[in-house]
Amino acid sequence: MNSNEPSPATAEGPAAESAASPEARLAELEAKHAEMADAYLRAKAEVENTRRRAEEEIAKARKYAVESFAESLLPVRDSLEAAIANANATPEQVLEGVHATLRQLVAALERNKVVEVNPPVGTKFDPHQHQAISVVPADQEPNTVVAVLQKGYLIADRVLRPALVTVAAAK
Repeated sequence: MNSNEPSPATAEGPAAESAASPEARLAELEAKHAEMADAYLRAKAEVENTRRRAEEEIAKARKYAVESFAESLLPVRDSLEAAIANANATPEQVLEGVHATLRQLVAALERNKVVEVNPPVGTKFDPHQHQAISVVPADQEPNTVVAVLQKGYLIADRVLRPALVTVAAAK
């Protein structure tokens, strides 16, 4: 053999390495693929669990949304039942009880962010909070409140019931 000729072992060496290299690379890629597939399935399951928990929380929030409000109204009911049970009460006692019960009710509404809308006479008519029942001639600015026929209420900043008002007509 010539010293310039490659030996059979040397000729086969790089060929064997290149043949083994794609197989090793394939095995490496398959392992990475399996790892990524597992990570994907775990992430998908976690997202599904989070979505399910969120839906359960929303359902509970809807179901028990009025719990605080109902709790604050129970003393009002107790007071009314006590008034009914006391058949021997004088008219003055009944009136005093009614005023106390009204104070309880007002406090319960305020605790739950229910705010009264009772515009003073002369207030500019606000169609977002007032409902005009009639328009009458009056000695005041046009489009202002002349009288409140029924108070309105807001819950937080949302109109629960508009105030029913009479509005001054344009001259």
